[in-house]
Amino acid sequence: MAGRFSLKKFTDIDLEDVFFDTLKLDYPGTANSTGFVDWFKKKSATGATALVFEDEVGVGAFIVLKQEEEPIDLQDFSLPAKKRIKISTMRIAERYRRQRIGEGAIGLLLWKWQKSDVSEIYVTVFDKHATLISQFEKFGFEKYGLNKDGENVMVKSRSHIDFSDSYKAFPFIKGGFDHAGYVIIDDDYHDTMFAYSELANNSIALQNKVGSSVSNGLSKIYVGQAPVLHYIVGEPVLIYRKYTKGNGKRFRSCITSYCVVTKAFQAKRNNSYLMSFNELKKRIGNKSVFDESELYRQYISFKNMTVMELLYCGYFGARNNVNMDWLDNHGYWAAHGQYPTAVQLTERQFSNILMEGNVNVSNVIIN
Repeated sequence: MAGRFSLKKFTDIDLEDVFFDTLKLDYPGTANSTGFVDWFKKKSATGATALVFEDEVGVGAFIVLKQEEEPIDLQDFSLPAKKRIKISTMRIAERYRRQRIGEGAIGLLLWKWQKSDVSEIYVTVFDKHATLISQFEKFGFEKYGLNKDGENVMVKSRSHIDFSDSYKAFPFIKGGFDHAGYVIIDDDYHDTMFAYSELANNSIALQNKVGSSVSNGLSKIYVGQAPVLHYIVGEPVLIYRKYTKGNGKRFRSCITSYCVVTKAFQAKRNNSYLMSFNELKKRIGNKSVFDESELYRQYISFKNMTVMELLYCGYFGARNNVNMDWLDNHGYWAAHGQYPTAVQLTERQFSNILMEGNVNVSNVIIN
């Protein structure tokens, strides 16, 4: 079931795909709103586009955004007119349940919102879509009330970002942190885990080595062998793609992405087990690039086993990645004899690396 998101014109999307049957039933058209089929045809006529996830079966996800500047009429009151991005449609196919496509899709939408100058993003969802509602709540959307059609109106605003939880704050990072660090990941594993962190000469597609849930989701599991857990929950980290294919590591190994640590624990220390393998599996879930047999091999053979959950907050993109040579020349890399994961970067150093990757730091780190 491999696939990936792409931007497609409505005219290139098959409205007869069975995927759209539930949307046709949910939105037949009322006195207050246009029916889905008529709306789809109008969008086609204007050359509009949608974010579509497709696989060999057909459409797996369908998402449409639009910018508005008008009041939102609720049953009891109205929200005043202002610039907003509306997630006008978002639907995930049943076959992708528990594959974390919904989580990844929300990430793509919030990245797009982050790059805009719009203060709010909102979505309308019927109560029966409880899983989708919980996903939006996880990422900081708040229920404001019901609209005329009985849908929940859920809004996320730049003006009151909840930094008590990294998911609710996503894709922003709270300023004033004490330090940041590096997480080093071999190239093959990196390219599966971080599907949008492209290289200049290697556009990364979703990999088939592991379940698509690893690529689709925003939360990633990192397994290491450090004897001491250096990272803390809430700490920003830079993802370093380690080149393993031959010479040229200094210029081909690079920072591609940035994350926030959301969980950190040790499963094993000095050959002493700190949890059972079943507990380890449960805590990792479907977020690791390693299958069960490989995880068990590591669990048995590693002297130390450190596990972190990372929230994929952003990426530099092709031709913007920051290589080891630049880091070293600017004093941001490990000193002689020091392993890079032990490096602690200041907020200023972390910001400078983001700027070198053409990231608008003021739109990522919020004070």
